[in-house]
Amino acid sequence: MTQAAITAASLVKDYGSTRALDGLDLEVSRGEVFGFLGPNGAGKSTTIRVLLDVLRPTSGRVEVLGAEPRAGGAALRARVGYLPGELALPSGARTGELLERLARLRGGAGTSSIAPLAERLGLDLTRPARTLSKGNRQKVGLVQAFAHAPELLVLDEPTSGLDPLLQREFLAMVREARERGATVFMSSHVLSEVQDVADRVAVVRAGVIVDVDDVTTLRQRAGQRVELTFAEPVSAADFAHLGGVEDLEVEPLGRGTRMTCLLRGEPGALLEAAARHRVTRWSAQDRELEELFMDFYRDDAREVAGRDR
Repeated sequence: MTQAAITAASLVKDYGSTRALDGLDLEVSRGEVFGFLGPNGAGKSTTIRVLLDVLRPTSGRVEVLGAEPRAGGAALRARVGYLPGELALPSGARTGELLERLARLRGGAGTSSIAPLAERLGLDLTRPARTLSKGNRQKVGLVQAFAHAPELLVLDEPTSGLDPLLQREFLAMVREARERGATVFMSSHVLSEVQDVADRVAVVRAGVIVDVDDVTTLRQRAGQRVELTFAEPVSAADFAHLGGVEDLEVEPLGRGTRMTCLLRGEPGALLEAAARHRVTRWSAQDRELEELFMDFYRDDAREVAGRDR
């Protein structure tokens, strides 16, 4: 049995003349929580729909839990819990009845977990489905995805509509799923939503994976915002050549100088260069992972701007 829960190789999906996925490669190991991140329109939902055989790829290869999605059929889908980005609920049933009906489609698997999960999420099972708010519809989606303790959870924007307390409860559910050996594949456009629980994170842009790393490595790559104050004038040229120093700015400050920069990597070279001057103040603040995520967006915007000139 392959160790990968999800594999995609050279995956292409075209909608007419529009290419949504452009040779996407992906591998998710069994038992890991994997964040799949990118802006709206980057190809996240299309990838998920191909993985679940809702869409067929134009070309490329896909395996889910060791099987090709189309060949795996209903037996494969029974091993997966899926929360779509937009959950459509039939209007003619109460919430509890609807969840029981969904459980019966799986042969009754997960029926006994519906009430405990609903209580945990604050979901009223007696409410008619048609009256539910966006947040409560999201709770229904989470209950039906988690109830049967699937081997693989595929969650598209899972915290959309949830308040902060319920977002924390959801992350606790994800950790519990990982502890029992499940794989969790979470799509989101907000890095902070998954950074506390994901083992690895992939960033997708324009239908291509542009980066895959563990969260610790991403934190290191995000770098630090550094501010140095010197007692005398200094030149930007004293620091601009240093490896890992970016966005360098120098400005007069009274008789001295304030220097700010983005530092990626070890600070040794910067500290050595700064020590050649009289430093009166030093501060360094870890950059938020969200800022690193936005770097990819800005690179994309620069590429588009360059093509439009």
